[in-house]
Amino acid sequence: MQWGDVWLVTLPFGAGREQRGQRPAVVIQNDQAGLASPLVLTVLFTTQMAATRFPGAVTVAPDGRNGLAAASVAMVFQTRALDRSRFVRRIGVLSRADMARILSDLHKLTSPPTADGALG
Repeated sequence: MQWGDVWLVTLPFGAGREQRGQRPAVVIQNDQAGLASPLVLTVLFTTQMAATRFPGAVTVAPDGRNGLAAASVAMVFQTRALDRSRFVRRIGVLSRADMARILSDLHKLTSPPTADGALG
């Protein structure tokens, strides 16, 4: 599993608004960190465009390389560490431009608020 890979993952449980079921996820953990860890840091996708109302939602279009079947939302606000046993199969790889947008939103969500209270 490498940075930018899109995998089909299975999430058998979830409470409240947590994601569950089978869905695509992109690996955001760098390759070196991934070698030593039994967990993989990911951002989950949904095809529910209503998710774009939340901060940390990045729309990604299918492009023939990423394995997405429909326009999807990378839910950066639901970044998760997943056990390797949850990964079903690799379905594609995101472009560097899409990864840059996802990582930019991750940075905004994890940075201290600005003086006016805005994200990152």
